[in-house]
Amino acid sequence: MSFRALALAVLASGLVAGAAQGETATATFAGGCFWCMEPPFEALVGVVSVTAGYTGGHVPNPTYEQVSAGGTGHAESVQIVYDPSQVSYETLLDVFWHNVDPLAKDRQFCDVGHQYRTAIFVHGPEQRKLAEASRDALRASGPLQGRVIATEIVDAGPFYPAEEYHQDYYKKNPLRYRFYRATCGRDARLKEIWGDRAPPH
Repeated sequence: MSFRALALAVLASGLVAGAAQGETATATFAGGCFWCMEPPFEALVGVVSVTAGYTGGHVPNPTYEQVSAGGTGHAESVQIVYDPSQVSYETLLDVFWHNVDPLAKDRQFCDVGHQYRTAIFVHGPEQRKLAEASRDALRASGPLQGRVIATEIVDAGPFYPAEEYHQDYYKKNPLRYRFYRATCGRDARLKEIWGDRAPPH
């Protein structure tokens, strides 16, 4: 069997990036307020779940009050379980970048502090390789060309789900969510950075 025929057979069988159809993988991102990072990932076909939570810190089982006050080292984050046969990690990275301000250090929009930093928490060397390649591509061309990207790429550690009232906040409290998002200036800044590639809201 030729290489081309083998490749077509692999695609037809639903094997993508070394994962069989139905198997799942995990991705973890910090992009400021986790309320705002759930919707773009939940909209993707192939994403099984998106959980708001805390990671990157040194205090076990932190509460929202502890994290938002600073000092625990955690970032508000989302952990994504996805099916790599339906959605690639590269696609998740693209969605991540276009929903954050990668130039801002220790803040996102109106939220200020290390707990609101942007970060890609990688699960293994392959994710690190892809994350670093995507960051380098942003540096090389487009609106971020030649600019300093503040987003950290670090190994994933313990992830603690946030309190239940934070999960899918945008669905449970749509008016409050839209008010917060608008007054925080998130969409205006994303449009300023990404132009036509800014996400819908």
